[in-house]
Parts: sequence; structure tokens; C-alpha cells
Amino acid sequence: MTDVRPVEAWDTDFDVLSPEYVNDPFSIWDGLRQSCPVAHTDRRGSTWLPTTYKDVVALAHDIEHFSSEDIVVIPFTGEEPDEPVLPYGVPPISVDPPMHTWTRRLLLPWFSHRKVESYESMTRDLCNRLIDGFLADGHADAAADYAQQIPVRVIASILGVPESLSDTFTGWVRDVLEFADDEERRREGTLALIEYFVTELERRKSEPGDDLLSALLQTEQDGQPLEDAVVLGIAAITLIAGVDTTWSAIGSSLWHLATHPEDAKTLATDPEAMPLAIEELLRAYSPVTMARVVTSDVEFEGCPMKAADKVLMNFPAANRDPEAFEDPDKVVLDRAHNRHVAFGSGIHRCAGSNLARMELRVAIEEWLRRIPEFRIHEGAEVTWAGGQVRGPRSVPVVFP
Repeated sequence: MTDVRPVEAWDTDFDVLSPEYVNDPFSIWDGLRQSCPVAHTDRRGSTWLPTTYKDVVALAHDIEHFSSEDIVVIPFTGEEPDEPVLPYGVPPISVDPPMHTWTRRLLLPWFSHRKVESYESMTRDLCNRLIDGFLADGHADAAADYAQQIPVRVIASILGVPESLSDTFTGWVRDVLEFADDEERRREGTLALIEYFVTELERRKSEPGDDLLSALLQTEQDGQPLEDAVVLGIAAITLIAGVDTTWSAIGSSLWHLATHPEDAKTLATDPEAMPLAIEELLRAYSPVTMARVVTSDVEFEGCPMKAADKVLMNFPAANRDPEAFEDPDKVVLDRAHNRHVAFGSGIHRCAGSNLARMELRVAIEEWLRRIPEFRIHEGAEVTWAGGQVRGPRSVPVVFP
């Protein structure tokens, strides 16, 4: 259940699910950097929240003291089953070396620059089909009608599953990531997703295709076929990590362009501005916060962290740190020095970053090519979701 107590002191009792935090975390981070750069809470178990670039990067690289065995920001509080559905979690993101090393290596070819180029035409066609569906109306929800429809269909293609199931996949991913205060919904979404992939794995064993699932089933590690549990975990994280994260980045970027018409005009008229602009939008609206588990008692920057404590890898706050970025709260489309950590840092840096960049770029390019001028619908409410992944869930816009 959600802890509904108001936050009285962000440094000692923060709540990442608080509406105040979800809607405007930036001012909270600014305050914490001045008073308590690594905040703490006991709301859902002892948890730490770093807010500076330096600290977040240092924690990400210290895999000895901070394990990835539990990456979930909002933990389940119910009893764990005797036999976990996914005994290895969702590798490579939820495991440490050596398993992390070889499971990540299995994924990288599917998200290389060359492979991602082969998905671009499909992605561009998809964006235009979506725009065709609402262009004549003069209005749309840039999040629900567009941003949230793109990554799930691209990932479905990579996994070799029907595009017609995209809405079902979207529902499962939202159940797992968005409804952190509803444990039963999270659990049901997780089980439904796993049950679907269990069925798909059995089918691919006799009917292999040209897709990631089939390739994993034909792969060996140390001379042995991969366990089904490993394949299931990789399939699950490919869907979960490749959907909500990217649609949140697309939705946030379109929200920014709807509220900053001068930036929309720049990108609509100057294609050469796009590469740097994509990196800046990723920095400014980084969607993902991950978790790490403290492996043994350790002091970090004066904070006495205990074994089993959690540390939230606050990559979005790191990207707004004034010690690392000049005018961090200003979106500077041509920002040249931009070593953002929107995709993480260290060994767990996002394996799908090439794909996410491509989807974000193509989604913005096609939207601006056909809808160069648009704005938030007067009187309409823009809503945001937070927790593990922060992004807009509704961005009502109007256009000529």
C-alpha cells in the first residue's frame, strides 16, 4: 500500500511516489544538493537517494558494494514464492558479473548501430501511420496516441511477436512499472507477461524464426543451451526496459516542444540541429531511476549504509546537477559538452541505447515534418507517472 503521509523533510523522509516529487522533482533535487546530497528514507525499507552527478556515477561503478540483484525502486512487501518465477531475475540488468557479462554480450548484437539501422524504416512508417490516424482531427494526445504506441511495436518486432498484441504488452508493462502502489496489479502483470513468453518459448523450439527469442534458444553458454529461465528473463527485460523508458523520453520531448515553440521551430527547420538536440532532451528529461542493494555495511560520503539497504540510482538528478552542467534546468539544444547519464553509467549502461536514440529521433522528425506547430490544449491537464520511470501519460495538444 502507498504511504500517504505527507513529506515533512525531504532529506530524512523522501517519497519518490509523492505527487509533489512526480510532478516536480527538479526543485526537490536542487534543495537536497544544498542541504543533504544523499537523502534517506525508511518509508519502504532503508533507502538512499543521491542527487549529484559525482555521487551517482561513483555508486554506479562500485559493483563490489552496490549490487544489481534487486533493481526495483519500489519493492514488493508480500511474501516471496518458494520458487521464484524468474530465479535469475531479468539479466543482464539484474545480475552482477560474471553472469552479467555474458548475458549482456548476447543482447548487444541486436542493438548495435548496424542492426538498429535496419529497424529505422519500420519505425518511420509506424510513426506516419499513427499520425495519419489523428492529423485531420487537429488534436491528439501526444503521449497516449503517439509516444506510447511506438516503442512497444518496435520491440514486438524484435521479439517476433504480433503487433496486434501491442496494447496487451503496453498494459503489462504499465502494470509492472507504473502502478507501484498496487502490488496485486504489479504481480498480475508480471505473471501474465511471463506466462505469455513461456508459451512463446515452447513454440519457438519447434518453429524458430528470425527474432531474438529464437536466437537465444539456439545459443550455448559454456557448451550448454541457455536455461529457459535465462531466456525468459532476457525477453522480459527487453520488453519492460525497451517500452516505458523510450515512450517516456518521446513523450517528455514532445511536451517540451509543445511548451517551447522556438525549440520546435529550430528542429523543424534545421535538421542538422537534431543530433545534439536529442542528447540534450535525453539529459533534461531522463526517465529512469534504478536501484542497487548494499552488499555489506559501508560508509559513502559520510552516510552509514547498511547491508540490504537500497540506493536509488538517480540518473535524472545527476543530469540536472549544476556542478556537471551549466544552466542544467535550461534545455540548450546545441549543448556541446553533454556527458549525460540518461542511459546509466558503468557496466549496466543501457544495452539498448542505440535503439532508444533512433526511436526518439525518428519520432520527433516525423512529428515535426507533419505537425511543425502545436501547443498544449488550453485548459487540458498534462499528467505524469513516476517511480521507476518518470514520463508524461497524457499530453493533449492541438495543431492547425
